[in-house]
Amino acid sequence: MENRVSRIQERSAKERVWLLEHPHLYTSGTSGNDSDILDHKQCPVYQTGRGGQVTYHGPGQRIAYVMLDLKQRNPDLKAYIRGLEQWLINTLAEFGIVGERKQGRVGIWVTQADGKEEKIAAIGVRIKKWVTMHGIALNVAPDLSYYQGIIPCGVSEHGITSMAKLGVEADYKVVDGALKRQFATIFG
Repeated sequence: MENRVSRIQERSAKERVWLLEHPHLYTSGTSGNDSDILDHKQCPVYQTGRGGQVTYHGPGQRIAYVMLDLKQRNPDLKAYIRGLEQWLINTLAEFGIVGERKQGRVGIWVTQADGKEEKIAAIGVRIKKWVTMHGIALNVAPDLSYYQGIIPCGVSEHGITSMAKLGVEADYKVVDGALKRQFATIFG
């Protein structure tokens, strides 16, 4: 990813979005605290250069690494983050899921009928010379028990959910199609 970003900065490569899935692992961003890792034996821990705290990645979670040249688009970090949020909200809407922004919290959340708020998607980015890297993680159907080994994103008072937990069964081909369509509506 860093190689691609350098090439985008040099204008020798085009912008890209990589859709992928990681094996079970925890990542710690630039604001991560070791105390947020409750079980160091459950998954390997990787330090990343992205913003944010500690989170889980693994099978059943769609990761999108977004490499865009904001200098050529709109050099505004807040607008870029809002775009990522809207991308996730629009994608979830295709599956009948109402994703929401929550004041003071990063990522996309859903509110259950009982009022309980749960995170369904994480956002963690890094900007290098106005080219973006890292991106989003959407919980399609991961094993949510892995989140018990961490305090995800430093938030312990709210839960984590997935599309599958909300009753939406969708394979990656279908999810990727929605992500691609909605990316185009937000970022062109």
